[in-house]
Amino acid sequence: MTRPTLRALLGGTVMALHEPAARALLEQPMPDATAPGEVAAAVAERFAVERSVAVVPVRGVLTPNSAILERWFGWATYRGLIETCEQLASDEAVSAVVLELDTPGGAVRGCAGAAAAIAELNKVKPVHALVDPLAASAGYWLASQAREISVAPGAELGSIGAGLMTGAYVQPGASTGLQLFEFTSPHARAKWPDPSTEEGKAELERSLAEAEARFHEAAAAGRGMTAEDLRSRASVTDDPRDGGAVFDGAGAISRGLADQIESRRAFYTRILGSYAPAPRKSRSAGPRAVSARAAAALALART
Repeated sequence: MTRPTLRALLGGTVMALHEPAARALLEQPMPDATAPGEVAAAVAERFAVERSVAVVPVRGVLTPNSAILERWFGWATYRGLIETCEQLASDEAVSAVVLELDTPGGAVRGCAGAAAAIAELNKVKPVHALVDPLAASAGYWLASQAREISVAPGAELGSIGAGLMTGAYVQPGASTGLQLFEFTSPHARAKWPDPSTEEGKAELERSLAEAEARFHEAAAAGRGMTAEDLRSRASVTDDPRDGGAVFDGAGAISRGLADQIESRRAFYTRILGSYAPAPRKSRSAGPRAVSARAAAALALART
């Protein structure tokens, strides 16, 4: 039997997702937790600490609390990020936090809570974001709450906005689709909007506008600008409605969406040099070793 894909799992959900970058991830089949030996038993680490700097990977398609995706794919969840932020805020051994982003975004539901948790953590300890290679849509929503955003050479960020993938079943028949009818209680017409009707389309557009407004408000606050300014800067034309694009490092910096372009080695050398205790002198204590230790710290959280 064909297994459902992640796209099927998230169908009908309001998403803050850069679909082209997520396409391959969305089409892969969900793991079968009942199949012996199919999935690894190890649980992905949510963060690793290197010389008092906590490195938090934000990877994959982001969901509110999908334990199976976090455990077997190593993808971040909003609940996992909230719990991580709470843990790191009270950890006296951690002096700073790095969000390392490699994500096309994900669900809108739950993202505001995770973004707020990052903002609260940043009030207690400095949070730095490294985009390598992508922080799109919900991923940028999270990154925008950091104290600064560094973009690795060749990396991209942006895709600010929300989208919805849904459908209406019409023209019954094996070749054209199955027509279905859904019924709701008398005062719940907005529960299952029908996108084939003007009323349903208006309700779906309303939910998208509300999700976008929350995204804009949080990202603008994180970057120190107004929501109107953010919409103007994120547009590829003079019309603020032409937002939603992804930008390279230089383009993001010119729009105020990021702060600098840094290689992974330069980023970790700077961050560890700023927050971590000086290592004991040895032949391996130079910048190359610092970068290597940071990479080793991430290895626990990568698949």
